[in-house]
Amino acid sequence: MSEPLALPKCGSVRPPEALLTPDPLLHVQDDDLQVRVSFIVGADGSVHSAFVLDSGGPGADQLVLRAVRFWRYRPALCNGVPTDSEALVKFRIP
Repeated sequence: MSEPLALPKCGSVRPPEALLTPDPLLHVQDDDLQVRVSFIVGADGSVHSAFVLDSGGPGADQLVLRAVRFWRYRPALCNGVPTDSEALVKFRIP
């Protein structure tokens, strides 16, 4: 039986930094709209695997997903090496 693969441990971690993240709901005129999205910020700084956790309805969900896929980040660092990281973002119109 072989040993499981060792996962790298991060002694020094820097979370991803937003570079380009325009608000997709800036011009939406809907009361009490809320959309929560999960995605991966890749080691290349782009967004991957975005999906809706809490829906604001089909139109708002699609608007948010389309915008989030074009967001750009400075990637997270694990011991100085760019790495994938998970992100959660909540969009809300009070």
